Formats: sequence, C-alpha cells, structure tokens
Amino acid sequence: MCETCGCGLPEEAKHTHGDHDHTHREEARLYKNLLDANEAQARENRQHLMEHGIFAVNLMSSPGAGKTSFIESVAKAVKGKLRVGVIEGDLATDLDADRIRALELPVHQITTGSTCHLDAAMVHEALHQLPLADLDLLFVENVGNLVCPGLYDLGCHLNGILLSVTEGDDKVAKYPVVFRQAQFFCVTKIDLLPHVTFDSSRPRREARILKGDLKTFACSAKTSEGMGEVLAYLAAEREALLH
Repeated sequence: MCETCGCGLPEEAKHTHGDHDHTHREEARLYKNLLDANEAQARENRQHLMEHGIFAVNLMSSPGAGKTSFIESVAKAVKGKLRVGVIEGDLATDLDADRIRALELPVHQITTGSTCHLDAAMVHEALHQLPLADLDLLFVENVGNLVCPGLYDLGCHLNGILLSVTEGDDKVAKYPVVFRQAQFFCVTKIDLLPHVTFDSSRPRREARILKGDLKTFACSAKTSEGMGEVLAYLAAEREALLH
C-alpha cells in the first residue's frame, strides 16, 4: 500500500468522510509507521540473504526499459559460474516470469494488483518460495514505475535503475527520489541510439550532480554491448560484500 499516491487503498479511503477525516499529522504518523515496519522487514531480508550467501539486486525502471532482458543477459553470461534466481513484480500476469522459466532459472512471481511497487514484506514471502540454498545471485524485478519503488527498501544489497534511450534523456532530473536511492543505473537499448533523439551525456551528467557516487553504465541486452562492464561491477560488489 502506497500512502503517497493511494495505490492499494480502497476507493472510499481516498476521500474524507466527516468524523472519519484524518489530519495531515495523523496521516504522516501512519505513513512513518508503514515505512518503519518496512525498514525492519528489509533488514530481516538482508540478514536472511546473507545467511545463505546470496547477493541481491533490486532493479527499478519505467515499464519497457528492459529489466527482464537485462536479467536474461546477465543470467546467460554467468551460467555455470553463478546460480541465479529471480523475483518478478508486476501488476498482473506472469509473462516475465515465464521468460525466466524458459532459461530454467528459479523464479517467483508477485502480482500486486493495484499496488505500484514491491515492499519488503512481499519479498520476504517470495524468498520462502525460492531454493535459497541453491542460489548465489538474486534479482528482484520491481514493478515498472519510477516513483514509489524508490521509497521502499526491499532488503537487497544494491538498487539499480534502468533507463532506456526510448524514454528520453530527462528522467534523472524528473525523478530524483528513485535515483537517489540507487547505487547504479544503466542507460539501456543503446543499439537503438541511431533511431532516437537521446543525449547520452545528459543523464550521466545529471546523475553526477544528484549523487556523485552513482555508478553509470550504457548497455544493450540485445547485442551485449556494455554488458561486460555491468557484469564486472556486479561481481566486484558481490565479492566485496560476501568475502
């Protein structure tokens, strides 16, 4: 349930009703309690993952930026080296989970209905549906959205954002909250650059201004261009955390 935009709330709860009207202070308190509970669950998730030696990455983006393709590309590149699992988040359908199953990888689908992000409790439940003893690397593919996902810690070790060249080069400035929560971001679908208007330097420049230590990459899951740099970064971060 997202208190900032009302997703997941029953329709009547989005309006005031006389004696049941809440003050802004009460709403703020409820929202803080919600986030505090989420943070506690996220810490538990991280501990659970560490106990199993699993490095987890939360992927966020707008719909269609290429999260599933990115995961597919990484999984194929590390096959035989790292055991990969995936948690898929979508409002409806298990279409992306089916793509992961086609690679014979363990995957659990979270269907959120009207809620536009995953939270730590959802991920906690999903972890119990995966063979954690058989995994080294876990991707959590968040619901396609550049707003609410940035507010909810899932308990992953890295937050990453994908930004496709088809979306425009102004998204870092427009959605600063989610980018501030990330440790890395990738400009994706760079094989399409000849066909779109996209200033590749702009998002990188704005990312440095917003968060100086935000690692930036440019890649194409389709052609594998730039994926080597991303893989090296993920491997180094995993090594630093677990060893």
